[in-house]
Amino acid sequence: MDARRFEGKVALVTGGNSGIGLAVAKGLVDEGARVVIVGRNADTVARSAGAIGASAHGVVADTARLDELDRVIAETRDFGGGRLDVVFANAGVGTFGPLAATTEAMWDTMFDINVKGVYFTVQKAVPLMKPGGAIVLNASVAAGKGNVGSSVYASTKAAVRSFGRTLANELIERGIRVNVVSPGPIETPIFDRTPNPEQVAAIKAAMLARNPMKRFGTTGEVTAAVLFLASDAASFITGVDLLVDGGVGSF
Repeated sequence: MDARRFEGKVALVTGGNSGIGLAVAKGLVDEGARVVIVGRNADTVARSAGAIGASAHGVVADTARLDELDRVIAETRDFGGGRLDVVFANAGVGTFGPLAATTEAMWDTMFDINVKGVYFTVQKAVPLMKPGGAIVLNASVAAGKGNVGSSVYASTKAAVRSFGRTLANELIERGIRVNVVSPGPIETPIFDRTPNPEQVAAIKAAMLARNPMKRFGTTGEVTAAVLFLASDAASFITGVDLLVDGGVGSF
């Protein structure tokens, strides 16, 4: 395997200041890319970009706001010298709970970030991309499951999976591939943002019990899948949903 699959390329990673996004951003830089990482928290964006080094540029923005996405794309254009080769649309949030506890604010937040943000990230990034470009959307194995307490989150990720099919078909004539990665249980900070620790503990225990491998995955394992889909090794692959889930979505 070529250890520098992304030499000279420019990548955009939303939600790149922590978790899977940060791991992917580091992986891209390790293999030769320059990367723009986007996040809502100024401290973590600055810290993460600083840790990656000069090959990373941090942008503080909310991808659910189209005016802020315009700024992200403008800064990506400047940092990348007008080119963009890889997009990892990863920014997402998750709040878990039963139907009765779901509020309009929870609904709006998850759909704004997980669905609207992903869609318009792609829309606004595509004009910078040329044939050979690759887009990877981060969904979740939850999109195809019926996990109690995840109704809103799972539906947002099902929408992302749908985008993977339709946008792949729409962009194929431009020579741009679109694929989806769907992680299973991965230990990331998304669980820490749910306000009910006991509920999170119960959800995580249920995830492990149902998972054939009986463990959580790592951000490195998801990174390997994302980098494969974004690389020339996947040049004949578009519209797929690659499960990185320990088998829970297949068995």
